[in-house]
Amino acid sequence: MKNLNNRVAVVTGAASGIGRALALEMAAAGCRLALSDVNEPGLRETAEELRARGHDVLAVALDVSDRDGVYDFAEQVMNHFGEIHVVVNNAGVAAAGRVERLSDEDWRWILDINLLGVVNGCRAFTPLFKRQGSGHFVNIASMAGLLNPPVMGSYNVTKAGVIALSETLRYELAPWGIHTTVVCPGFFQTNLTESLRSPEPGMVETVGKLLATSELSADDIAVMIRDAVAR
Repeated sequence: MKNLNNRVAVVTGAASGIGRALALEMAAAGCRLALSDVNEPGLRETAEELRARGHDVLAVALDVSDRDGVYDFAEQVMNHFGEIHVVVNNAGVAAAGRVERLSDEDWRWILDINLLGVVNGCRAFTPLFKRQGSGHFVNIASMAGLLNPPVMGSYNVTKAGVIALSETLRYELAPWGIHTTVVCPGFFQTNLTESLRSPEPGMVETVGKLLATSELSADDIAVMIRDAVAR
């Protein structure tokens, strides 16, 4: 898929961060876009900016933890474009807290979005990819899924799960011409703290400072992902 022109790319979590940056990069490479996010104003802003530049964009408000909603979204994309080439399972949130302090509710919240949201995306689009005999999943994990920093147990677990799922699918789906890429960024300049839940005093500020120290931005990460997909 070296030439991305006229390809159909699906990006979840497209209202901000990597999702928004990647939507802009994929559009610049010539892709037609299907975008989703639970943040409707932010999603609308991304879609309107791209349409103003002449790009074909389908935008659907979506909570990726809603299994039926994700399946409906997949059908909407296929009905609108007639084909799908790349699905970027990007939507995600953050939580931080010692294992005994983070609440049951926050554990379920982050698992439902970060891990099961990706599972929902892969399950919904796999049958469509198989019928085409081609497709490419890009699942956004994190370096945290490999290095497991302390006080980030719930986040680490979800991202490690995304890595395990992606490595499984890379081999499971290859016979159908379906490729899988998993992305594991370290700290970079993004708005992750806006979704961060934590019972730990000062954690939001600490994470914000770590993100700010990076020389990489969401735009930089998006370019790397775009180029990896093209290769």
